[in-house]
Amino acid sequence: MLEYGKAGLSVDLPAERVVRRLGYKDVTPLLDPVAELARQLAQPIGARPLAELAHGRRDACIALCDITRPVPNQLILSQVLPTLANAGIPPERTTILVATGLHRPSTTEEIVEMVGSEIASNYRIENHHGTNLDEHTYLGESPRGVPIWIDSRYVAADLKITIGLIEPHLMAGFSGGRKLICPGLAALETVKVWHGPKFLEDPRADCGILEGNPVHEENTWIGRRAGCDFIINAVIDAERRPLALVAGDMEQAFLAGVEFVRRVVVDTVVEPVDVVVTSAAGYPLDTTFYQAVKGLTGALPIVKQGGTIILAASMSQGIGSPEFESLFAEHANLDVFIERILGQEYFVLDQWQLEELAKVRRKARVKIVTDGLPAERINQLFVESAASVEAAVAESLEEYGPQATLAVIPKGPYVLAQVGA
Repeated sequence: MLEYGKAGLSVDLPAERVVRRLGYKDVTPLLDPVAELARQLAQPIGARPLAELAHGRRDACIALCDITRPVPNQLILSQVLPTLANAGIPPERTTILVATGLHRPSTTEEIVEMVGSEIASNYRIENHHGTNLDEHTYLGESPRGVPIWIDSRYVAADLKITIGLIEPHLMAGFSGGRKLICPGLAALETVKVWHGPKFLEDPRADCGILEGNPVHEENTWIGRRAGCDFIINAVIDAERRPLALVAGDMEQAFLAGVEFVRRVVVDTVVEPVDVVVTSAAGYPLDTTFYQAVKGLTGALPIVKQGGTIILAASMSQGIGSPEFESLFAEHANLDVFIERILGQEYFVLDQWQLEELAKVRRKARVKIVTDGLPAERINQLFVESAASVEAAVAESLEEYGPQATLAVIPKGPYVLAQVGA
């Protein structure tokens, strides 16, 4: 069963060719996540307890991920918000800010899905608008020359809290921690430099890598510059149940969460395989082709040079932003696109995801199975459409011959696939 949309996708694969089904380690979900969260808030990592931090503060801003990240927001907010209120920060002086980055604004329905109807009705919940520079405050430049523009509502808040999810990330190594601030609350003027080729073409800007990763190092610096008093980050399993919760200092708590995640999500094959069948982790991550690229990059470490990645994703909301979609019409092929972005003058919103796709295509063919876009449209996205996973697998195995090998990653980019013993 592959993660696909909300229901999953059952596939029938030739067992004799499957060398490995990669997935999470067996970890027992938290038996009492409410109690564990209370402990974390009272005994955080590298910070004072949240109740003490909140005492005497004028107001608070809480940054949340948007709908594309399945963060257990209701669980977390159900304790954070009363803690703030008891410390003297009532609902009318608390802003919940959806850290959309450069994604579209969250709808009312999505906000209710994210935080629950009671919180949605009683708290001011607003979207970050990354393309509106007037809503941001300039905080200087980072060490590598990134102009820092952060949402003014967050910058002005007396108490700054971020709530996120720690999982493998195709550029920053791992999501969570500092990513709620950059790109979550950053302006386009910041993200277009931080997500530019200068950063993304560095081989260390990759999934599971923090040391020496310029994307991670730079947005950590930006996060510190913007300020962050307290983070709460979750680690979830394949069924999206909390496996761990970490809270406290933006860096120390994040790194503790990363250490836990590495023990859970790393899985290996002995040697690269000819064909990888994977997903984009299902809803909400697989709703667009843009997001589904993460499933392709997640499979990249274990596919042979010249091999094939077969990805199933619902793409129920289409390709992605209009700007991202325009890139396919503007460029005859990925080589032309890469040559263009390596120049100094060209920039289009969301171009970084096409740059990530180009990395995949340098190594492997890509076949896409979806019911969200017609085959002819998929074939215009520098990938190939396939009628079914089974058909794509059969075609690929015939191409690579009787000794061809196959690996499966049902949970897609939530698994950190590697080659190793």
